[in-house]
Amino acid sequence: MVAIRKLALASIISLLALSPSSGGARTPASDRANPLRTSLFAQSAAQILNRDFPSDATSFLLIEAHTGRILASHWDNVDAPIPLGSLVKPFTALAYGEGHAFVYPQHICRGTATGCWLPRGHGAIDLPTAIAYSCNSYFRALTEKMTDDDVLPTALRYGLDPPAPGAVGPVLAGLGSRWPISPRRMAHAYLELVRRRDQPGVRQILAGMAQSAEKGTGAAVDRALPFPNALVKTGTAPCTHADRAPGDGFALVMAPSDDPQILLMVRVHGVPGAQAAKIAGQMLRSITE
Repeated sequence: MVAIRKLALASIISLLALSPSSGGARTPASDRANPLRTSLFAQSAAQILNRDFPSDATSFLLIEAHTGRILASHWDNVDAPIPLGSLVKPFTALAYGEGHAFVYPQHICRGTATGCWLPRGHGAIDLPTAIAYSCNSYFRALTEKMTDDDVLPTALRYGLDPPAPGAVGPVLAGLGSRWPISPRRMAHAYLELVRRRDQPGVRQILAGMAQSAEKGTGAAVDRALPFPNALVKTGTAPCTHADRAPGDGFALVMAPSDDPQILLMVRVHGVPGAQAAKIAGQMLRSITE
């Protein structure tokens, strides 16, 4: 059972992606770039997600992690830059680390008094915990003296759209609308994080994403999965739908956590990021059961 749990998501693509003409044999390793490798899984996932989550209030993007290939999508324009809220925080943290030998401060979040979304605050936290709970107070303090010039090299390294010229502080913490990024670029930036997982700063960020899935703002993902094992980052951003809401919730999930095979990015109209994580968990469960 333990082995099955570890392999459940890691093998989902290879188990389903069999060449129709191969008589059921696995696609050879040398042919893994062939679109046939994931064609059956992509078709199945797209059918399930479109059937079970048809609402236009929910957008999703499912990507094969090792190739970056889109397996399923229900998003008006994945290349149009939009505010993505706290999904930018890991990259701001890396930009800060570049200038501080990747030594990150401890911080005491006092909630509303220090600009956090959680009224009572998160208390004493470090970077992984701030990622896990998407603590605005921590990132307000981290970015207090940062400008767009500080973030630009990291943004370019990870293929992100850069923040607006003159952006400072709260914008770099993922607040407001002055750092729009295309969903596709953001998804690929997170995949790049995994590829760089042994680099300074990245280790702490991925640890925070694992903590998010376990007990943070992304905990609804692990609760939904039959075999909890994911990396999650949530965010809430200004609404970009024609029917305006106070905000839209985002969840970006990579699973399994030790060697992600799939990335799912979800946007839900008019809800916070934790609610988007709940929908993302339901989606993953629907395609992996």
